[in-house]
Amino acid sequence: MMHGHLASLAQLLVAGGRGVLAADEPPAVYNARFPAFGIAPTQERRRAYRELLLGTPDIERYVSAAILHDETMRQSARDGARFADRLRERGIMPGVRVDAGTTPLPFSPGETVTEGLDGLRARLSEYAALGAGFATWRATFRITGVGDGTPSDRAIGANAHASARFAALAQECGLVPFVDAEVLADGDHDVAPCAYAGERVLRRLFAELAEAGVALDAMILQTGMIAPGLDSAQRVTTADVVGETLRVLGATVPVAVAGIAFVSDADAGPDGVERLCAMNKTSPRRRPWPLTFAYGRSLRHAALAAWRGDDDRVSDARRVVLHHAFRHSLAACGAYSEARDRLAALPGAMRVA
Repeated sequence: MMHGHLASLAQLLVAGGRGVLAADEPPAVYNARFPAFGIAPTQERRRAYRELLLGTPDIERYVSAAILHDETMRQSARDGARFADRLRERGIMPGVRVDAGTTPLPFSPGETVTEGLDGLRARLSEYAALGAGFATWRATFRITGVGDGTPSDRAIGANAHASARFAALAQECGLVPFVDAEVLADGDHDVAPCAYAGERVLRRLFAELAEAGVALDAMILQTGMIAPGLDSAQRVTTADVVGETLRVLGATVPVAVAGIAFVSDADAGPDGVERLCAMNKTSPRRRPWPLTFAYGRSLRHAALAAWRGDDDRVSDARRVVLHHAFRHSLAACGAYSEARDRLAALPGAMRVA
C-alpha cells in the first residue's frame, strides 16, 4: 500500500509540465544576501520573503512541489496558516532538504561527501508528520581538471552509498525521495569530461539504489545537463547538450524511475529553458521518463531584485516569479518559444489557457 501511494505521488509531481521550486536556502544564506538589496537580515523578513514566493497567485499551475528549509517547514504566514498547509491546499506538495551539507572527503583533496545520515529516520518521520510529501538529498561532484581522475571512484562511491541509504529511509518513512546527483558546472572542462563523470556517477548511484532496495518508480532523480563548464572555451549548441544529456541518461537511468528534474538553472542561464524545451521535443523513445525542472537560484535572485523588502512591490515581485515558472513549465511541455515568453512578460498576459 505504501509503495503504491509513493509511486503515484512521484508520478504526479513530474506530470503535466509542472516542476519543482527550490526554496530551501538556510537562514544564513538569506541573512548574507538580504543587505545587498536593502533588506534587514531578520527572521520576520525571511518569513515575508518566503510568503512572497510561496503565496504567488496561480503558481500551482506551473509548480507541483516546493523544497523547503527546516525553518520554513515549521513557519507560518502572516495570517497564522502554516506554509506547508497552505501549499497542500493549493495542490503544491511541500518537501524538505534533509542532508547536512558536505564535508571534505578523507584522502581525496578537493572532493566532498554529503553528511546527515545520523538520526535521519527520526527527522524524516517528523517531517512526514509536519506535512511533507517528499525529501531531498544533494550530492555534488566536481571536475577539477582534465585527466586528473575527478570525480574519483572514492567520492562517487561514498556519495552514492549515502544517497541510497537516504532514499531507502525516506520511502520507509512514507516520503518520496528526490535524489540529487549533480556534476557541478564550475570549471573549464568541456562536454566530454562532463559526460564521462556524469555517466560514472549515475551508474554507481543506481547500483547502490538497487542494493538498498529502493523502489525506482517511487523516486525522482535530480541532476544537471551534460554541458561544458562555466569557464570552458568550448562552444556548443542546444542540440549538442540535448544529445549528450539524453545519451548519458539513456545509458544509466532505468526506465522505471518516476521522473528526472534538472537543476542548476542559474548556471545554464538563458540557455537552460531552451535546452529543456528541446529535450522534451525529442522522440519519447529517447526520454522514457518525464523531464522537468527543479529551479531556485535565478528565480530567487530575480524576486529579491524586484521586491527589495518593500511590501508595496510584492505584486511586482510575484509577477517575476510567475513569469519564471510559466516559461519553465512551457519548456517542460516542449512548448517554449521566445514569442510566447515575450507575450507572457507583458502586464496582464500571465495566464495561459
